[in-house]
Amino acid sequence: MKQREKIVPLAKGRVLEIGVGGGLNFPYLDRDRVDCVFGLDSSAAMMDGAIRNSAKTGIEFKPLVLDAAQIPLDTDDVDTVLVTYTLCSIDALGSALTEMRRVLKPTGRLLFCEHGAAPDRNVKTWQKRLTPLWRRIGGGCRLDRDLPAEIRNAGFRITSLEQMYLPGTARIFGYNSWGVATL
Repeated sequence: MKQREKIVPLAKGRVLEIGVGGGLNFPYLDRDRVDCVFGLDSSAAMMDGAIRNSAKTGIEFKPLVLDAAQIPLDTDDVDTVLVTYTLCSIDALGSALTEMRRVLKPTGRLLFCEHGAAPDRNVKTWQKRLTPLWRRIGGGCRLDRDLPAEIRNAGFRITSLEQMYLPGTARIFGYNSWGVATL
């Protein structure tokens, strides 16, 4: 939750949240800066929590139950794309990031907070070894994805990036990257 506090309050305008899940980010959104949230998630069951949490904020919420490879919004439609702890589990990540670029306004920002590939060779080796098993039991999560590189490869320019091992978390799960990217 401390990582969410760092990135989510930067959202503004029309926001598309990829992997809205149960709506854990809603408490960190600034009602004075956010006009509405399009909450995309492939799980209809998780969406109930997002609907409940959004109601507490007073921010207009539009649920979208589908996957991120085909986002049903117009080109240049949102000011902010927000993604927290989701990119690791998207199968068609390249297609999803392309769709995020398409719907983001030219002046918009991608805000991200993700865990992924560690810089230390020993940790990364274990991440690669454990990823096949972890994908099966961890909702499709890939421990060994270099998400800042994936974001750059999709045509975004990262303008702010911070990275660290989260205290109190096993290193194979706890290497975190958060920041801001633009088109």
